[in-house]
Amino acid sequence: MKNLYNILWVLFVACFICCTPQSTPKPREYFRITFPEKKYSIYNDNMPYSFEIPQYCHIEKEQNHENELYWNNIVFDDMNAKIHLSYKKVDHNIDTLIEDAHTLAYKHTIKADAIEKVAYENDSLKVYGLLYNIKGNVASPIQFFVTDSTKNFLRGSLYFNYAPNIDSLAPAIDFVAEDITHLIETIQWNN
Repeated sequence: MKNLYNILWVLFVACFICCTPQSTPKPREYFRITFPEKKYSIYNDNMPYSFEIPQYCHIEKEQNHENELYWNNIVFDDMNAKIHLSYKKVDHNIDTLIEDAHTLAYKHTIKADAIEKVAYENDSLKVYGLLYNIKGNVASPIQFFVTDSTKNFLRGSLYFNYAPNIDSLAPAIDFVAEDITHLIETIQWNN
């Protein structure tokens, strides 16, 4: 009788172990982002520049650089992203300003897979610029500058408030890249 209980006990334990469902790890998933419709409005808040920004953004004054009157951030709340804009008056220092913008973009070379440059030129509005599309897991995937070469210089850099992960951020980067291109194409100097 004792053997029968032992056999039943072993069978019970074996059934319990065999009937336990095997768990398999699930692949990592990313949030689906629904992007808003592209609509733009003019931003000109007594600045030496004006341009069109998306209506789903807002401008905030750069708090960390109180001495710089015309430094602003374009904030994309839904994507937790900002385009930092820094403005400088050109005073026979255009070469230095361009070199600084170039140096800041190429600081990402350590993490970047590639850096593509796109030149912009609009002679009628006197807007000349360069956009750096920085590929890979970098802190700032898009940087740019625009200038009229004689008075105004505006530099911008896109940052997401997330750890750099190109796989999950690629759709948002592509979406904001269109807005940055639109900004560059609509910029005008107000002085």
